[in-house]
Amino acid sequence: MGSLDLTDQPDEPRRAVHAHTDGPDRDRQGSRELPDPDERGRAYEAMRAHVSAETPAEDSPGERADAGDRGSYWGEVPRFSKEWAEHEREWSERRREAAEGSGDRPELPAATAEAAGRIREAEPRLSADVQAIEQANKHGGWLEGFEHRFKGEDRLKQKIAEQMASEEDQSAGEVLLRIPDVIRYTYCFTPENYTRGYYDIKERFESRGYEMCYSKNYWTDPEYKGINTRWVTPEGQRFEVQLHTSESFHAKHHVTHLAYEQIRDTTSKAERRELRAFQTEVSSWIQIPDGAENIPDFMKEGF
Repeated sequence: MGSLDLTDQPDEPRRAVHAHTDGPDRDRQGSRELPDPDERGRAYEAMRAHVSAETPAEDSPGERADAGDRGSYWGEVPRFSKEWAEHEREWSERRREAAEGSGDRPELPAATAEAAGRIREAEPRLSADVQAIEQANKHGGWLEGFEHRFKGEDRLKQKIAEQMASEEDQSAGEVLLRIPDVIRYTYCFTPENYTRGYYDIKERFESRGYEMCYSKNYWTDPEYKGINTRWVTPEGQRFEVQLHTSESFHAKHHVTHLAYEQIRDTTSKAERRELRAFQTEVSSWIQIPDGAENIPDFMKEGF
């Protein structure tokens, strides 16, 4: 994320298949202080075990764990995978029929490609700071999905076309420079460190001269969990930083991403209802970190 061709991530995730129904003082780069050197490994151990596991034959796809096991997101991942597969089997043929004659997405204009090139020139220094912040933060935060830091080309074309249709006096290059998540990063924290980690990351970006323009807290949203922030460099380049736990990142990136994409693309109200129900079901199993719900939203005037 050469060409803008990597998997897209949600821009503004109203996310929620089927439960059947995006010269200032600088930090000194150094070793980050981890609460436990094996903390990240433990956080993902359950994920690796359950993502590859088969759902036991005696469990029905809609069966939920006992109330005492509530909150065991990783134990539900195989069920989520089966529900998504069922949804795809049910709806894929209908989508193919609806897509016939829909036409191709627009080609990326030369002016837009040139503007994308300028963004790529700004990215290495920004990414270096992002990685330095990962090392310096004091609450064990780590970067996830760094290889997806550029928006996918297909989604970029679509988004530019949508905005140019509503802003006919703007060039493709001008529209591109205002898209807040052409470059985006994700930090993850364990639930016990999440709230302090958010403020630590925010302070470190600000100390390096970056300005926060927007912060949206989705921990109370039924369909998506996490916080999305938007920033601008001193040179005016916008970028996005998402903050997640292992569970909320895995749910967004590996479980509900295709549902989110399909919600945007489908013309069927019935399918959209199923997709939103699926996202709500997945999100209901994600542990909400203490204090995360109280992190305030923010939007800079005029942004």
